[in-house]
Amino acid sequence: MLQVEKLRKTYGTEIKYEALKGIDLTVEDSEFIGIMGPSGSGKSTLLNLLATIDQPTSGNILLNGNNPNKLNQEEIAKFRRRELGFVFQSFNLMPTLTVEENIVLPLTLDGEKIAVMDKALKILADRLGIASLLKKRIAEISGGQAQRVAVARAMIHQPQLLLADEPTGNLDTKSSKDVMQLLQTLNQEEKATILMVTHDPLAASYCERIVFIKDGQLVDEIHQREGQKQFYDEIMVKLAEIEGVENEF
Repeated sequence: MLQVEKLRKTYGTEIKYEALKGIDLTVEDSEFIGIMGPSGSGKSTLLNLLATIDQPTSGNILLNGNNPNKLNQEEIAKFRRRELGFVFQSFNLMPTLTVEENIVLPLTLDGEKIAVMDKALKILADRLGIASLLKKRIAEISGGQAQRVAVARAMIHQPQLLLADEPTGNLDTKSSKDVMQLLQTLNQEEKATILMVTHDPLAASYCERIVFIKDGQLVDEIHQREGQKQFYDEIMVKLAEIEGVENEF
C-alpha cells in the first residue's frame, strides 16, 4: 500500500547535507512497522516526507499507487486529512477544545454531518476506553489519556496509513505500555497500517517489523517471529551493532 522508491532528501544550497540517501521501502496493508536508528540517522526526515510535511529532493512516494507530492497545496491538505493519521510525541491537541471536539476535528474540517461524526465518535471512544473523557478539556486529563485522544483523532476518519512519531516519548512506563497495546490492537483487530518512529526498544517490540536507518540509509530489518520478549532482545542486539557499541561490553 506504500511504496518508497530511491527517496533522497538534501538540505542546503552552498553547504549541502544529504539526510536521506536513496531509501527503498515497501509497506503492505495492515503492517505495523517500526523505524529505528541513531539520532540524526534520518528517521524523522523520512516520516516528514511520508506525511507530505516536506518534499523529497528526488525519488517517489506512492500511497496505493498515488504520488501525493504531485498534488497542489489544497489537494495535499485534503490528502493529509483523508488518507493519513498522525500521532505525535507532544500530542498536538487543541487545548481550547474538549476531548470530543479534538477527536472529530478532521471530520469537522471536511464538513461531515453531525450524525455521522457522533456515530464515529461513540464507536471509537468506546473502543479506546475514553468515553468518560469526552466533555473534559485537555488540561483536565493525564498524558496517557491525552495520547489515547490523539490516537482517536488520528483514526476517526479511518486513514489509509497511521504515522506515529515517538508516541510514547512523553509518557511514563504504564502509559507507554497502554498506548502501545492500543496501537497493536488497532493493527490486529482494525487492520490499521501503522508506521512508527521510535527510539524505545520496548515500544518497538510491539511492531511486526523493524527497519533500521543509519546515515540516511536503510541498513537492516528484522521481523517478530517468536514473541515479543525475543523480539525485544533481538532489537537490543541489532541497535548495539548499528550504533557500533558491540565491542564495549
